[in-house]
Amino acid sequence: MRALFIGGTGTISMAITRLIAQDPEWELFLLNRGNRTAELPANVKNIVADINDEKAASEALKGMEFDVVCDFICFHKEQIERDFRLFNGKTRQFMVISSASAYQKPLSSPYVSEATPLANPYWKYSREKIEIEEYLIQQYRENGFPITIVRPSHTYDERSMPLGVHGKKGSYQVIKRMLEGKPVIIHGDGTSLWTMTHNSDFAKGFIGLMGNPHALGESFQITSDETLTWNQIYQSIAAALHVELKPYYISSAFLADVSDYDFTGSLIGDKANSAIFCNEKLKRAVPGLQMSVRFEQGIRKTIKHILAHPELQVEDPEFDAWCDKVIDALEQTKKIITNG
Repeated sequence: MRALFIGGTGTISMAITRLIAQDPEWELFLLNRGNRTAELPANVKNIVADINDEKAASEALKGMEFDVVCDFICFHKEQIERDFRLFNGKTRQFMVISSASAYQKPLSSPYVSEATPLANPYWKYSREKIEIEEYLIQQYRENGFPITIVRPSHTYDERSMPLGVHGKKGSYQVIKRMLEGKPVIIHGDGTSLWTMTHNSDFAKGFIGLMGNPHALGESFQITSDETLTWNQIYQSIAAALHVELKPYYISSAFLADVSDYDFTGSLIGDKANSAIFCNEKLKRAVPGLQMSVRFEQGIRKTIKHILAHPELQVEDPEFDAWCDKVIDALEQTKKIITNG
């Protein structure tokens, strides 16, 4: 069985790459620009090309056919149209990474399955993922293009800490605030429900869909079975750091309306909504699948890895100052209201 991953070294895909490389039934090729190649298993074959240069990609793939092709870095309709031109008739299964953020917002029910409607007026990223799905479904119906659509939710690895509110440079500054004993902003009151999925668990579900005839023409969400409140998420992070959590609660609507950062999509269009994901469809297609990494286990490994690798400790003084400014302003407002 031959598989081609477009990308293959990101937060979601690297775990899949490492796991499938252990299976002698698979021969794996990666098509990317050559990033993180030193971390790849020795038996993975790397094709160095930019998929966005269609002519160069076509030349690099000339004469090759695959049992499975997956695009992990497709974000716009024109990119999926390019993929169709490149791989129609050259693969038995084409998989694409969509997003659980594409589900309707606000949700009519916190229980989310593949049957939940797709509609997100708050986040362009999600709307473009919907366009990609709609195009693929059209090609499946009209041309028999063998698609499988995969919708991850909040997936993390050893290099990145998953959070609701952080700056443009990632989540390390929130770790730093916790270590310094500063309050950290949590959207809402921290009681909405969310799901965090370790990439090793995601990889098991994904590989179970590869070459799976029951996956053709279908969409699947792949998430952990564990549901957490945001308070539990932040508390697990603080526990892994061996510090006291000092939460500062701010409504998602306030953050979206008055923030120097664009939280409308990531909060109103995603994380502010309670979501309980149902993986029954996935488990019917992949018998015996079990998600095994609880969040407090996975986040301990992530924190340990980040603290041991200075290159991952990217500070964000602008976000740090913004947090202090917002918290101070709200505290001053409280005093004015309290004092009449």
